Amino acid sequence: MGHKYPESAGLRLPEGLSYNQSSVVGPDGKVAHVTPWLAPIVWEGTFDPTLIDPVYKQQNITIATTVFALGKYTVFLKDFMESAEQNYFVGFHVHYYIFTDHPEEVPDVKLGQGHQLTVMTVGSSNRWQEMTLRRMERLEKLIESRLVNEADYVFSLDVDSKFYARWGVETLGRLVGAIHPGYFKTQREHLPYERRPESQAFIPYSDGDYYYGGAVLGGAVKDVYEVAKTCREQLDIDAAKSIEAAWQEESHLNKYFLYNKPSKLLSPEYLWQAHLPQPKEVKIIRSCHVIKNYAAVRPNP
Repeated sequence: MGHKYPESAGLRLPEGLSYNQSSVVGPDGKVAHVTPWLAPIVWEGTFDPTLIDPVYKQQNITIATTVFALGKYTVFLKDFMESAEQNYFVGFHVHYYIFTDHPEEVPDVKLGQGHQLTVMTVGSSNRWQEMTLRRMERLEKLIESRLVNEADYVFSLDVDSKFYARWGVETLGRLVGAIHPGYFKTQREHLPYERRPESQAFIPYSDGDYYYGGAVLGGAVKDVYEVAKTCREQLDIDAAKSIEAAWQEESHLNKYFLYNKPSKLLSPEYLWQAHLPQPKEVKIIRSCHVIKNYAAVRPNP
């Protein structure tokens, strides 16, 4: 694979720098289309598929996509895959990597042209927290062993979600995060960051831009590798001290994105939650977490 994405250096923020919080919705009620560090925020109306699709088509890119379906979460695979095949990078090369401890439960879904699927069998866990804590490590190893030679971009997505509208090349960038739908109007001191200084995921009440959902991580393979490797290392340090961040790998991802700014942000259109009422700012829901009975799918409270 050639380097078909911009070789721009990442924006690294010095620790201790004080600045105002970035806002998703301005005082005029309109959504922001760009961050203070000039990264685009992708909303409906900010891109034209008829213009950008042909540009990326001629680059012959491959988008790897990791999905973790452990324990009873395999019940979400069919809806995830069937809805993805209707909406997710249709017409482009996509390689799904399904991580599961129940490979026999991976459904047989008809894949579109240029799409393929590989099942990655992993061990089981008795704690849902452990399942999520291991995702960064597994992503890191997959990139090292395969994706560095097999893909140009990679997304890591949650299996307990469905696609309802286009998710295409407008989402591609060097380093991509998604704004969490539950907190896109929340002041930084009320964001659910990890607040204990003893954790590697610690973010002070005076810091923070947005709250990023752990359900979406994407970008160029080499940049996502740096995220996965760094977060895995920070998770290991915490684990050695018997510390588990408030929201597991999501907390560490937010810490990473605070000091290593994403080059593109996806609006909550790409990471909605079914139990939330749709606000006027969100014109279209592209991907949405489904409502579920946690007691039925998680092995522990």
